[in-house]
Amino acid sequence: ELISLYSNKIKNIPIKWYTCSGKMGADFLKKKSIENFEIIYKSQGEKTTLDDTKTACKKFIESKVKLILFCGGDGTARDIFNIVDKKVPILGIPSGVKMHSGVFGINVKASARILKEFVERQLTIGDAEIMDLDEKLYRQGVWKVRLFGTALGIVEPEYVQVGKAVFEAVSDETIKDELAEHIIDQMKEEVDYLYLLGSGSTVNHVGKKLGLNTTVLGIDAVVNKKLVGKDLNEQGILKLIEQYSKVKIVLSPIGAQGFILGRGNLQLSPKVIRKVGIDNLIIISTPSKLRATPFIRVDSGDDELDHLFAEKEYLMVVIGYRLMRVTKIQTNKF
Repeated sequence: ELISLYSNKIKNIPIKWYTCSGKMGADFLKKKSIENFEIIYKSQGEKTTLDDTKTACKKFIESKVKLILFCGGDGTARDIFNIVDKKVPILGIPSGVKMHSGVFGINVKASARILKEFVERQLTIGDAEIMDLDEKLYRQGVWKVRLFGTALGIVEPEYVQVGKAVFEAVSDETIKDELAEHIIDQMKEEVDYLYLLGSGSTVNHVGKKLGLNTTVLGIDAVVNKKLVGKDLNEQGILKLIEQYSKVKIVLSPIGAQGFILGRGNLQLSPKVIRKVGIDNLIIISTPSKLRATPFIRVDSGDDELDHLFAEKEYLMVVIGYRLMRVTKIQTNKF
């Protein structure tokens, strides 16, 4: 599908493809009548292996490619990162399962657009998180993820200019202090509210300012500035929601693409979001993060819930102490 999109979008732009034999690339390029490619690695059998991926990546580096484009999931991203590190930027085409790493387009069409704009020199290169989800525990219903490493990815252009002049001389850490103060003041005003603190360093900074030992990648619960739940799974969250009538969820964009739901916080399931309500989500972000992510993105895994976000169209994002901006919502299908 991406090759079809590529053919339509950038067929007139000079580009050379370096690829692998058979199903690892060459077959698809031939099928779409793309001629300007060179096979630099031949797989050893009909069924490709991890060794094929690793060897192919070494060949790409030797050939001094400008970008490694791959199709797969977080496991493939980790395998490639193990070889490539930060020598070459990588771009992932999502292949139908949940993605947590920041190197993937939000869907195939998005990956094609990113590729097009990268080739046209409209995009810059920046850090992108490679995440490691424990697949065995995940199949048992336990979500456990850690930061595997930081690769080079493609950063979306600075479509959002608001805040640049105001904050250009202020560090992200200072802004995080302001964001934490904003949330803590709100907690003081909203007595007996259950606050669910989402994943990421920005939200984790709120916990630090409260003097609490919260997790960076998990979901923690706070009531009256005291920790009442740590690294909660879906069931733990739902149990707490039953105990408290008033609930807020504090979220921050995860990864390079600006997801607040669906990438890196699967514990916040559609069931959880429905019980809490979309209007009780508090989104916080540093202005620098928003400049790289022009949309707040949602991929809940539930079409009806995603449609509710799409109908809402915009969310308020806190970007400083009592300072907000309206930011457009984008979902995978609407």
